[in-house]
Order: sequence, then C-alpha cells, then structure tokens
Amino acid sequence: MNLWLRLIWLFVTSRFRPRLELPGDASELTLRVLLNDLDISLHMNNGRYLAIMDLGRLDLLLRSPLGRAVWQHGWTPVASAVLIRFRRELRSFARYRLETRVVAWGADSVLIAQTFVFADGAHKGQTAARALVKGGLYDRKARRYVPMAELMRLVGVSGDSPPPSAETEAFLAADGAMREASRTRSPDSDENF
Repeated sequence: MNLWLRLIWLFVTSRFRPRLELPGDASELTLRVLLNDLDISLHMNNGRYLAIMDLGRLDLLLRSPLGRAVWQHGWTPVASAVLIRFRRELRSFARYRLETRVVAWGADSVLIAQTFVFADGAHKGQTAARALVKGGLYDRKARRYVPMAELMRLVGVSGDSPPPSAETEAFLAADGAMREASRTRSPDSDENF
C-alpha cells in the first residue's frame, strides 16, 4: 500500500460512513487523479489503478461485518488473481468514483468487481476501467485459507453465492488455465512467460 494519505483518510472517514451489508452493498469512494498518480503520458498509471483498488476493498472490509471477523481472527486478505480492462483514460485532476462489490464466492475465495466511473465532466457516468479480483482470507495460525462457508456464516450471510455472470466465468476459466499451465511448466524452463 503506497497511498498513505488516502489510507489514513479512509480509516478516519470509514467510521462516519454507512455500514455495508454483504453481499449486496457496494463501497463507493470518490477520488481525484493526483499528480503522483500520473505516468509520462499524463494519465493515471496502470499500476496506480491496482493500488487504488486496494483502498476500495479495504473500505468494503472496514464498513461491513467482515472487518470485525478479520480483526478478531487475525486473518490476512490476499489477492490471488486480477483482471482489469481499461476503457477510457483518467487524466490529471479528474474526479472518479471507485465502486467495489462482492459478486460471487467459491469454496475458499471471493470474487470482487471494481469499477472506475467518471464522477463529472464530459464522461460523467461512463466507465474508465473495470476489474475483477479473486482473493481470500488467509489464516496464518491454521496455515490455510478461510473457507467461505465459515466466513459467510460469521458475517451473517446464510444464502449461497449469487450465480456467476458470463464475465465472472470467463475470468475464472482464464485463472484456472493459468494456474494449470504454471503447474505443468518446469521451474528451470526458459520459456517466455
């Protein structure tokens, strides 16, 4: 996390913002592209999107019952796969909204959609970028990922995961194919990625 001022702002303001219920509610953070977010093309650096997405997931965690469960058990949030699609550039000082929501979960992982939306200007309401993140909570004491059934029970979610969308299924298929390919590849291989 390399966004210290935004991180402090998030911790301070999260206490005054409405609580979120999982899985339906979404975190919404309105931010501005700052000069240190830019690359040499004077738009937000693609790596910065990933760092700011951390803030959205942290906000979701802090403002939902999930935060208390993570704190009490000492679990560590871990992202295992990310897919992002850029549609429009975010230029310097543009205001945007980052929307973060849980869209599905499996045995030991959760899928989160994160969308960057223009907050004002000529592109107001349009998507700048959309990402899917697969992750979980790691229990260091037990040396395992927390089963989602256990986690959902702790946060008061009694139903099954919403059915995955076509977008989510494509993401999971790509993640599975990459995971399988990395298992069959020799560690001494000089193959390109």
